[in-house]
Amino acid sequence: MGNMKLRLGMIGGGPGAFIGAIHRIAARMDDEYSLVCGVFSSDTDKSASMGSTLGLEKKRIYANYRQLIEGEALLSADERVQVISIVTPNHLHFEPAKLALENGFHVILDKPATFSLAEAIELKKICEKTGRLLCLTHTYTGYPMVKEARQLVLSGKLGEITKIYVEYPQGWLSRFEEGSGDNKQASWRTDPAKSGIAGAMGDIGTHAFNLVEYVSGLQVVKLCADVNTVVGGRQLDDDGAVLLKFSNGSSGVLMATQIASGEENNIKIRVYGQQGGLEWQQSDANTLKLMMADKPVQLLRTGGPYLSSFAGLNTRTPAGHPEGYLEAFANLYRNFAQTIKASLALQQPSPEQLDFPGIEEGVRGMAFIENVIRSGKSDQKWSSFSLEI
Repeated sequence: MGNMKLRLGMIGGGPGAFIGAIHRIAARMDDEYSLVCGVFSSDTDKSASMGSTLGLEKKRIYANYRQLIEGEALLSADERVQVISIVTPNHLHFEPAKLALENGFHVILDKPATFSLAEAIELKKICEKTGRLLCLTHTYTGYPMVKEARQLVLSGKLGEITKIYVEYPQGWLSRFEEGSGDNKQASWRTDPAKSGIAGAMGDIGTHAFNLVEYVSGLQVVKLCADVNTVVGGRQLDDDGAVLLKFSNGSSGVLMATQIASGEENNIKIRVYGQQGGLEWQQSDANTLKLMMADKPVQLLRTGGPYLSSFAGLNTRTPAGHPEGYLEAFANLYRNFAQTIKASLALQQPSPEQLDFPGIEEGVRGMAFIENVIRSGKSDQKWSSFSLEI
């Protein structure tokens, strides 16, 4: 069972969709999956062309997601797809995920989980009812040094957590890119009908929020948001900041903006406790800065023998060889595959294998979006972080 590849299907990820190619690279990196079927575009010719390029059998390149899921369900147990990866815009997440789970397939879902909090809550119920597994691709949790940061915090190394800062600055929407007509990414990500009620806060704010809760092990219980639309003519937010209160009484600040001209994708987190602090940023992803009170600053590095088993399992190369975004993405795919394989073998997955985001994180991410947008429109200073619709 250990060397068997899981049969993977993909919904979305056709020509011009950058994230689809990322998912396919991630799935291939550890030889845990074999792509056997897909529907890559609502345009059947484009979908057929992409499927052919990827070497799929013609009969397993489908016209739409319903045909894929229902068609695969009719195949024999040793032929049909086992895991379905959904890499469509947000408004096309819920229905295919629901249908896939109900037909017995495990699901890998791009973030944010759904179009609305109501859909995410419903999807959680479906996961529980069907017993199928769901992996949500919050990429940054896949980095070895992010995993190390979490282990240091949970071990008590920093003492009681007192302050957290997280920021995600991008600059690619500092101009009205969606007005050009040829920027597919800008067009759907700024369209309320496809993206949902949030722009930057949904697209990258959810990453920052997820990173905070993952590394700290704490949950946000209250927030106060300032949400802005800076570029004229834009329908959704492109900038914002959120004050956070955590379950242990500590506070934090989250910043997410897509109008910071010249910035790329340098998501960064700083966590401080009573005994010390740590800092990680994607531009130097192989380094974790550890700052203990009254001691010299330490730079912990990916691949070091002093790291936890969680960091070790998610490292592929010897120390000094850079690992980055693609490897982090692949770690989610690999951990998910190994968890599924363990369950197929009636074995208990290890804590390290189970270390991937799932539907719980999906629900909290959608709650973050709805609470932040509500707070941004309100004159009230603080509001409770609610999971209610």
